Amino acid sequence: MKDHHTFYRLTAFAAAVLATTSAWAQDDSATNTTSATNTTAAPQTKAENPVQLKEFTVTARRRSESAQKVPAPISTVSGQELERQRLYRIQDLQQSLPSLNVSFINPRQSSISIRGIGNNPASDNLEPSVGVYLDNVYLGRPGMAVFDLLDIQQIDLLRGPQGTLFGKNSTAGVLNISTRPPQFHTEGYLEQSVGNDGYAQTKAHLSGPLSETLAGTLDLEHTHSDGSVTNLHNGSQLNGVSNYGVRGQLLWKPNNDLSVRFIADYNTQNSNTGAMLLYGVPAHGTFLSRAALLGVTPVVNPSQFQVNTDTTPHMNVHQGGVSTEVNYKLNSGYSLTSITAARFWDFSPSNDGDNLPVPAISNAGVRVDDHQISQEVRLASPTGGPIDWVVGAFYFYEQTNTNTFTAFGPDADLFQYGVNRGILNGVTAISPASVETNSAALFGQATWHIDTRADLTAGVRGTYEDKTGYVNRLAPAGGAALSGSLLALRNAAVGAYQSGQLGQHGISPSMMLNFSYKLTSDVLAYATLSHGEKSGGINMAVGSAPTLGANSLLFGPERANDAELGIKSEWLDHRLVLNANLFWTQINGYQATTYVTVPTSGLVTQVLANGANVRSRGAELDLRARPLRGLTLGLNASYVNATYSSYTNGPCAAETTLATGATTCNLTGKPVSGAPRWIANLSAQYEFSLGHDVDQYVTGVWSLRSNQYGTLDDSRYGRLPGYGIFNLATGWRLNSGAHKWDLSIWAHNLFNRHYYLASFASVQNTYTAMAGDPRMAGATLRFTY
Repeated sequence: MKDHHTFYRLTAFAAAVLATTSAWAQDDSATNTTSATNTTAAPQTKAENPVQLKEFTVTARRRSESAQKVPAPISTVSGQELERQRLYRIQDLQQSLPSLNVSFINPRQSSISIRGIGNNPASDNLEPSVGVYLDNVYLGRPGMAVFDLLDIQQIDLLRGPQGTLFGKNSTAGVLNISTRPPQFHTEGYLEQSVGNDGYAQTKAHLSGPLSETLAGTLDLEHTHSDGSVTNLHNGSQLNGVSNYGVRGQLLWKPNNDLSVRFIADYNTQNSNTGAMLLYGVPAHGTFLSRAALLGVTPVVNPSQFQVNTDTTPHMNVHQGGVSTEVNYKLNSGYSLTSITAARFWDFSPSNDGDNLPVPAISNAGVRVDDHQISQEVRLASPTGGPIDWVVGAFYFYEQTNTNTFTAFGPDADLFQYGVNRGILNGVTAISPASVETNSAALFGQATWHIDTRADLTAGVRGTYEDKTGYVNRLAPAGGAALSGSLLALRNAAVGAYQSGQLGQHGISPSMMLNFSYKLTSDVLAYATLSHGEKSGGINMAVGSAPTLGANSLLFGPERANDAELGIKSEWLDHRLVLNANLFWTQINGYQATTYVTVPTSGLVTQVLANGANVRSRGAELDLRARPLRGLTLGLNASYVNATYSSYTNGPCAAETTLATGATTCNLTGKPVSGAPRWIANLSAQYEFSLGHDVDQYVTGVWSLRSNQYGTLDDSRYGRLPGYGIFNLATGWRLNSGAHKWDLSIWAHNLFNRHYYLASFASVQNTYTAMAGDPRMAGATLRFTY
């Protein structure tokens, strides 16, 4: 299935013809059979009209309400839309949601940014700027969301600082993932997908009553692909996956006032992902000369999707957890909610550290063992009065253990120094570290309904956080026996170190003030001022500690001030939804890599610190329309101007270092990495009846984004070009009584555009990049019963 251009063109042509002819023939009196919305959409407040858009229900204010009634920038995508578009990974969501950017290399080295905020360097105690929630449970690290999304109900993206209602502070926004709860009627499906490059995905779902008051759900999933990057060293295919997942749920509803939902899930990933292409290699740098010294020629053309390494990248991830959510309606009209959860995340990698087919840095990476426990309690007042409010408490505990390792091969000295002196050859360095986090918060938010049109909302949160831990490096193992100056050089590079007990604690406030006004019954205008903070922490890499002392591993909180002006509107009898907003965000103490001078030696060293300030300004648009029965159109777009308002001691790009020898650069006024200026996602879905219980649907999505810098230093060698990805699917649904068959044919990245999910400053002033998926085409068959 390497070349099916004719097949793609015929499929696209046939889908377009069928959609066009059916649109001409469509009678407005026909019955609308399906709708691209979640299964728990808010009830229609107007007379039922099959041409109207359906409303999304969200819980952004910890109450179930229409997304159009919430005076905040929220974008929502339903599970049905994700299934039709074949989007089931966290890195795929940027093809559906505005202002979202996902930088992905492997499950550990992944970050989610909103409006250019959040693409921080990988550090295992660096909390995300974008809070990710799975069924109302906060995930302590972005990698916990890197799994195949099972039976999703909907995904909400809240933009701007959050904290006055959500469990954990976040300075950029929240990605809220909700799965479907158990049903009190029997339902289920079996689904099989196949595609090129060895892609195969199997899913099974069963839900139904276990008694009059108890329902259960079981979901199973397996995904496999061979990968699209070829390793010339042994001919293997890389960046493939082999994922297994299981999720079980129980829902107990003894009456209309009480519900208890228990969820348990487990996911494992055993894959050869993480293969980075040599993306930017300066011709006058040392990497090419060192490779020549070792007798090899590296692959420096990333468009070939090839690497040449003697170590095969491999990632093994085990993760899972349990949660219990209790919702109880008190007799007085108050609602009490309790969410108790525990999760674990284990990550074990293997990486080639030199990007060459020689044993220089044979293996390098960071093993991570992470456990978390959380408890949230909320009390919500009755609605309908002049004031309604929500108050709550949140506790979070996390223990993170890491083991940073580097195994140097017999060619390490030639690669590192250009001469063989036996300093690193055959040496293994291991650095264990551990950090415990205890976080407790009280929060509340209240809305004063001034009159039938005007609302004033205020929220506040106080968080106390305590972190303790240590960072060590064991004495180097292996290698030749050394003495004198050579031993000193080895110890300077990989010598033993102990930080002793490290600690950090403090109180972080968050607050929000919002005024909203209904210009008409279907047009809502709002203005918001908010302040949010995310915690500081302990850098879990030895880094600067031997030269600057253990305290250089500590970094403080990141603080955000944000202003929003927006409007939400519905037109043409709810056939058109148009939302737009302007935003201005100032981040002080942005957690990023910076450089400082060692007082005793005058040498410059790298630290993770609050060395930068960031300003992000822009506009966002979210539009949905239903011009005729069965046809749904969507457009979400964002313009983001994110720059460093102050970054005087930033890292230097390779071209600067090689030309001038400088290691510290002033990046003030430069663009923030991982922040494309323009993002736009256009979608169209058309559903129509072919008669005799057969329906057809056609879905197309075009995702566009402008170029961006991939690394903090804004190097031209790490700059990622803009791209556009077009996904197309068409399918047929046979309704036969209680059973349904659904066959779809789909293509992702139909025009086989080369694009990259992240770039990385690598060894010897080179830059590597993670390639996005090339064209993939396949078919999916689902049997629903």
